Amino acid sequence: MRILFVGDEAAFPTDLIELVSDMGPDWQVEVCPDASAAMVRAAAGPLDVVLSAPTLSDLPPATLLGQIRTLRPEASRIAVIESRGIPSARIIGLAHRFLPAPLAPEVVLEAVGSLEELRELLDNPALGQRIGRVEQLPPPPQLYLRLMSALEADDATSAADIARLVAADPAIAAKVLQLCNSAYFSSGRTITDLRTAVTRLGIATLRDLVLACEVFSLPGTSTVDRAQLQQRALLASKLAKRMLPESCSELGAPAALLADIGLLLPGVRDERHPRADGDERPGHAEAGAYLLGLWGLPMPIIEAVAFHRTPARSSTRSFWVTGAVHVAMALAGGEEPDEDYLARTGVLPRLAEWRGQASAMLDQAALVD
Repeated sequence: MRILFVGDEAAFPTDLIELVSDMGPDWQVEVCPDASAAMVRAAAGPLDVVLSAPTLSDLPPATLLGQIRTLRPEASRIAVIESRGIPSARIIGLAHRFLPAPLAPEVVLEAVGSLEELRELLDNPALGQRIGRVEQLPPPPQLYLRLMSALEADDATSAADIARLVAADPAIAAKVLQLCNSAYFSSGRTITDLRTAVTRLGIATLRDLVLACEVFSLPGTSTVDRAQLQQRALLASKLAKRMLPESCSELGAPAALLADIGLLLPGVRDERHPRADGDERPGHAEAGAYLLGLWGLPMPIIEAVAFHRTPARSSTRSFWVTGAVHVAMALAGGEEPDEDYLARTGVLPRLAEWRGQASAMLDQAALVD
C-alpha cells in the first residue's frame, strides 16, 4: 500500500507517521507538506491512499482531492475534518471517507487496513480506477454513520437520543416516518413521531430505515427505478435478518439493504441480466462493494454485497451473512437461489420455509398497499 499524507505536523504528527510506517514493508508511507508537493508526487507515480489534512497552506483540501481524482483515480481519498466540523458539499463529493481530527492512531490503522482488505477481497484494479473517476460519487450516509458511532460509543443510548439524532435531519426524518408506516413495517397503528418509531420497531430497525432513506436518496446519474430498488431492498433486509442468528442478524439486514447499491453508480453492468458480448463494464455487485469499502463499512457487509450474486466465491464456507443476503435478494427479486451452494452449506432444507416467509411478506405488502 502506497500511502501519502498531505499536511503539516500539526495534522499528522511524526509519531503517527512512524507508527504507520512500522506496520510492515507492504506499507510505503510518504508525507507532503502541501497540496502542490502532493500533486507533483501524484503525477510521478501510483498511489493507493491519500489522506488530506483539514487545512493546507496553499490550496483547499477539496482542490487537492479533485486533482488526485484526475491524476490517480485508483487512489482512495480520505479527508481529515475537524471533529465538530461538517464537510463542505464540495469535499463530500470528492472524498471517499472522512476521519475526525485530531487523528487517533487506531483510526488511521483501521482505515488504511480496511482498504487493503478491500483490494485483496476484490482483486480488481480496473474497478478502482473506474469508480475513482466517477465525478459525482455518492457520499457516505452521514446520519447512519453517526447513529452507528453513537451506539458503539454508549450502550445506554436511549430511544430519545436516537430520535434526536434522526430529527436533526428533517428530510430523512420525514422519509423514515413514511417507511415506518409502509407495508413491511406497519403494525396497523400509525407511527407519527420518531421516538414511538424507535420504541415499536427497535433501534436496529430504525437504524436500517435511516440507511435505506439515505442510500436511495443519493445523487447519481443512474436511470434505475429507485423506488422499486428500495422496496426490494427492504423486503430482502427483513428476510436476511430472519435467516441469521441474532448475533449476526445486525450485519445481514444492512448488507441486504445495500446489496444492489452498485446499480446507483454510472457505468456498471446489471448482473441480474446476462452479459452482452463485448460488455467490459464491472458488475454492480463488486462495484457496490467497492463503494462500501471506501465508505468504511464492516468487511462482512462488503463481502456479502460483493458476492451476493455468486456466494460460492465468498471466503466464508459456511452459510453466513453472504449466504443469507444471496437467498434474501433472490427471493425478493423473484429469482432462484443457488441450490447447489445451499446444499453444500447444509441449509437447503430451510429453503421452503424461507420461500414461505417471502411470500407472506409480499402478500402483506399487497394488502397494505
